[in-house]
Amino acid sequence: MQVKTFHAKSTAHALLMVKESLGDDAVILSNRTVDQNGSKVCEIMAAVERSESKQEAARAARAIGKVRAATGNDHPAQPTKDDVFAEALDAGMPFAQEWCRLKEHFTALLKPQMRLEELAPRQRVALDYLEREGVEDEVIMDVYRELHLGPERTILPILDSMASARPFGANHWLQKFHAFAGPNGAGKTSCCIRLALQEKKRRPKARVCVVSADQSRGQGRLVLRHYADLSGLAFREIATADDFAQLKSEAPLFDLVLIDLPGLERNEILDARLLRLGMLPDDDFAVHLTLPPFLCPAQYRTFEKHYHSESLQSLIWTKLDEACTYGAMLNVAARTGLPVSALSYSAGFRDGIRPADTEMMWRLLFKHQLPGQQNSKEHA
Repeated sequence: MQVKTFHAKSTAHALLMVKESLGDDAVILSNRTVDQNGSKVCEIMAAVERSESKQEAARAARAIGKVRAATGNDHPAQPTKDDVFAEALDAGMPFAQEWCRLKEHFTALLKPQMRLEELAPRQRVALDYLEREGVEDEVIMDVYRELHLGPERTILPILDSMASARPFGANHWLQKFHAFAGPNGAGKTSCCIRLALQEKKRRPKARVCVVSADQSRGQGRLVLRHYADLSGLAFREIATADDFAQLKSEAPLFDLVLIDLPGLERNEILDARLLRLGMLPDDDFAVHLTLPPFLCPAQYRTFEKHYHSESLQSLIWTKLDEACTYGAMLNVAARTGLPVSALSYSAGFRDGIRPADTEMMWRLLFKHQLPGQQNSKEHA
């Protein structure tokens, strides 16, 4: 494994240096802001896998260097910090895998230490329900610690502190440009259409533009264009940073711009995709991660890693009507700290999405009540 550290004035420029030096297969190990010569800079540590032959060649070169140093024939260069870190990663990979297994065993051992008999009956029922809904052990243990503070403690205020909502709409989101990111098939195109139609329904005179940035999948682009033509929405396509710059120059023409981003390639990160499209962090630009609630825990953790970005500002849960449990909503929110901005469900495009609020989320979690069902019961 080859590891290198890059310093630049911004995350976008550091990512560009990573791509130029290590290629598209590079994996970001850390991303932080550090002091350098009295100023703040972005430091990114990235790694790329090397073939076994290259690793053996590197080890052989180091061995030859040691022999030459011992015989006085040569003075090998001192290993750099990145060289040392790469060796440590190669040597520590088996340990990391073993530690993951040990962590699972530790969690299983700690769960019996939760003194459930000291909780009130309704508190025990709530914890048991969360476990059946697929809420992960780490989150359940955090909930238990809060409940254990007193028998009067109730579950909903605790969940409100772990997962928040920021309803999608002009009242809570001042940005004009909103991009929807997520894995292929997560429902990004549907979110674009549904939110655009919702805004037109709320404000008939609103100037809304839907944008396809996915040039590799023709079906989503055609659906987006079709609904734009039917509903009086503006439609644009972008494939390069120049296209996005042109779109930004048209910003005064629109009140809201919704962008359908393509899914990431293997080992690609969201910041690299945004950089390639010229979508740098901006006060007028927000990215929303769209996810369905029925993926496995390993998939969520992988997506959280690849889609981590300064521009990412909310979660949108999609395909809610296809899920059997909704614990993933709490798991992802607790880990990422991102608010939920919208909840999407049903097969149709009209009235199939709602700006999120915590009451709506907990009705979904505890009663499996979709937002549309809630409204229909209230009107009845």
